[in-house]
Amino acid sequence: MAKQLTFCGAVERSIITKFRKGIWTKFLQAVKKYKLIEEGDKIAVCVSGGKDSVLLAKCVQELKRHSEINFDAEYIVMNPGYSSENLARTEENLRLLEIPARIFDSDIFDVNDLIGGEHPCYLCARMRRGFLYARAQELGCNKIALGHHMSDVIETTLMSMFFGGQIQGMMPKIKSSNFGGMQLIRPLYCVLDDEIVRWQQYNNLQFIACACKLTENLSLGEQGQSARQDIKKLIKDFRTRNPDVDASIFKSLHNVQLDTLPEFKYKGETYEFNTKYEKGIKIHKN
Repeated sequence: MAKQLTFCGAVERSIITKFRKGIWTKFLQAVKKYKLIEEGDKIAVCVSGGKDSVLLAKCVQELKRHSEINFDAEYIVMNPGYSSENLARTEENLRLLEIPARIFDSDIFDVNDLIGGEHPCYLCARMRRGFLYARAQELGCNKIALGHHMSDVIETTLMSMFFGGQIQGMMPKIKSSNFGGMQLIRPLYCVLDDEIVRWQQYNNLQFIACACKLTENLSLGEQGQSARQDIKKLIKDFRTRNPDVDASIFKSLHNVQLDTLPEFKYKGETYEFNTKYEKGIKIHKN
């Protein structure tokens, strides 16, 4: 008689079976292609309580069980000032999904209310990252892993073009400039948000959203209007005409033709058109 799976076991099984193509294979692809998790690493997997970071934690757990790569992982949850209900939901999900996370408190929401100004989300993200780096370093980790996925990469790139007047992507791996020897990695880099939503719905999982004071008054499922929501809608509209639009945009980030751009920056240096045209300046491989 086959052993009956626990709830956690069933969720884990779904990642490597039903969602093998859309999640597990894409997760492994990113880990391998960008060398995100390597021999001897100690990774702080940052769990915010949302669907993306929880899936990331489960994928890292599965990788540790089945991979020949020898690495360690710490699972950390930073409480930036969640309501008691949101904190309780996060703690319950950690228990149900058997994620041995350490929870530590911060006052980020309160500080952001005071000094966030017109760009509270940007400041909040920067403060969160600083807290996570510091705690990870205390735990002896050399990397922090965040739950950003392919859809985040695509949307961020388009937002920088439409609203920021620049072409700027989101890297799969970054060296920290403020915490020596630390790196930030994004192992869900090749996974689309739609696949994560399907995984969540299939397993009937309920997670918190941003849960800051800007969103806590929204009704369940309501996301509010923002530049990112506009970009999401734009991509969705294009998807009706080209089902592969997400993959096409993502591929373009790996296929930039610098010779066709009138001006670009590389390692902080600007290569403007006339100099580039007259001298034939090219970027050479290191």
